[in-house]
Amino acid sequence: MALLAPLARIAALALPPRCPGCGAVTEADHRFCAACWGRLEFLGPPWCAGCQRPFVFDRGPGALCEKCEARRPAYDGARAAVAYGDVARGVALKLKYGGRLACAETMARAMARLMPEDAGLLVPVPLHRWRIWSRGFNQAALIAQGLSRRCGVAVDLDAVRRVKATPVLRGLGWDGRRSAVAGAFALAPGTEARIAGKTIILVDDVHTSGATASACARVLKRGGAARVILLCWARVLDETALD
Repeated sequence: MALLAPLARIAALALPPRCPGCGAVTEADHRFCAACWGRLEFLGPPWCAGCQRPFVFDRGPGALCEKCEARRPAYDGARAAVAYGDVARGVALKLKYGGRLACAETMARAMARLMPEDAGLLVPVPLHRWRIWSRGFNQAALIAQGLSRRCGVAVDLDAVRRVKATPVLRGLGWDGRRSAVAGAFALAPGTEARIAGKTIILVDDVHTSGATASACARVLKRGGAARVILLCWARVLDETALD
């Protein structure tokens, strides 16, 4: 190992750690520069008791946001590390379309603080096989594996399968998104025994309307899951701002 130390130092000089947001040199891997850090809006309580949408101030236990007052989601809360913005969006796109797989670890590190104490199993939101073939990976699966390493919670990469290809959901309203993902997910054979009575942590990169998360949650709960909580990197708080 001592013989490899000089090579490691040379590699560190040639390939220094860089900010996941802008690429500036930083002190360590997965750390944001001061400018990008300042543009990230970290999320947490107080939040809606139904969907865990952040509140500006604490409204008391059991308080619901307007959307949950009208229609509760099928999942039991959606926790996000940061609000969807320029920096958060850039990191997500680098992973999903730029092949920057290290961004999955960056996301997992930020998301780990929101892991529920009763988490029983990590399940990534699945991609259809055609999309995996074209992209080469499922970004949600990579994030889930990073969370498993950091938090010690087991991950099941194949618990939920996307059995129907769905169109791009961007630009569709809630009803359109719900219709697009209807019947798109199913449990893999034998999954019921692994999820029965457990709190399942559904992992994704970006949470927008909740239509996909709700569709997955319904499948998991029909299979015997006690609760399903979505845990993701970024959450769109203003859907009208999503391009």
